[in-house]
Order: sequence, then structure tokens, then C-alpha cells
Amino acid sequence: MKMGTVKQDTRTQNQLDQSRSGNLTGDSPTEVDVAGLDGHDAALVDDDGRQSQAALEIQRGVQRVLFEHGYASLTELVLASGRRADVVGLGRKSEIWIVEIKSSAADFKSDSKWPEYRAFCDRFFFAVHSDFPTDILPDDTGLIIADRFGGAIVRQAPDHPIAAARRKAVVLRYARAGADRLLAKRDAGLAMSLHRASD
Repeated sequence: MKMGTVKQDTRTQNQLDQSRSGNLTGDSPTEVDVAGLDGHDAALVDDDGRQSQAALEIQRGVQRVLFEHGYASLTELVLASGRRADVVGLGRKSEIWIVEIKSSAADFKSDSKWPEYRAFCDRFFFAVHSDFPTDILPDDTGLIIADRFGGAIVRQAPDHPIAAARRKAVVLRYARAGADRLLAKRDAGLAMSLHRASD
């Protein structure tokens, strides 16, 4: 069954309201500014200039949702196919979720590449803001409603486990990307070289 705009989903709206009110440790709506993040939060939201402000706000909420579900996450991870996944979540048992962020209906309608991500994850989600017309999204994908304060999974994605060899390759790519980003934050002299290597 397709879902309409999730403003009508009281449960989801309540979860979003809790996130906005500072339910997640260390934040309140008056303190959060995606454009001015630093320290730990800068590692959570990796702004490489490709994303709009709206997409960055959804991205931040998505990473908080994944954290609440026990998943570490990286943004803008380049896969073996050359495609760049918006957010990749890694579970404690190497489960892999990919989340594709859509900041507008036009953004979704102009994208024909998203089905390719399914070959690299166990579950695939779209993440949108609460005013997105969700009825245009495919029923056989997961759905996350998010903003910069948090979010909620309103439709779980179907489970389609990937092969062991592919899982190992994705996890290795994830680990190397995460280590490189940490190194770049600690050593500014290497940051440009690491950035070029990831492109």
C-alpha cells in the first residue's frame, strides 16, 4: 500500500516532534545548525559540496535514525560500481543498509540510477522530508522521514541479503573510507590527497 504525505501519520509526527525537542542527547532545536557543525557532528554530516542544504538536513536526521537502530553510518560512499551512495549504514553483524536522500519530487523523478544500489545492500531506503509526496516512491523500498533534528522509519525496507563476497567487499570499502576520513580530520596535510583518491 502506498503512503501519502506522512503529515497524516500521527505516530511518525510524534517521533519527529520528540527529535526536534532535543530528545537525542546533546541537541536542542535552537542549538543545531547543519551549516555550522564541527567536531563530532562534522564527522556525522560530511558536506563535500554536492548536497543542497535541504539534503544535508535530511542526511543528518537519517544518520541519527541509523544510530538509534544500532547502525554506524558513512555518507557519500563510493561503491565498486562507481556510484556514490548518499548514506550507508553498517550493522553489528555486517548488515548493510543504503539510504538515498530525495529533497524534492523533481529530484526523485530525474533519478534513474537508484535501483543499482540494491546490489550493494541488504535493505534499501529512500529518505525524505515530511512534506515530500511519498506516494510517488516505490512500494518495495523502505521509507525514512527525517529532518535535521532526527527522524523515523515509517516503512521498513524488504530484506534482500547480498552474497558473502559482495558483503565483504562493501564492508572493506566502508572501513577504508571511514579510516581515511578520520585521518584527514587529524592531518590536514593529507586531506587533499585523500579527497582526490576518493573521487
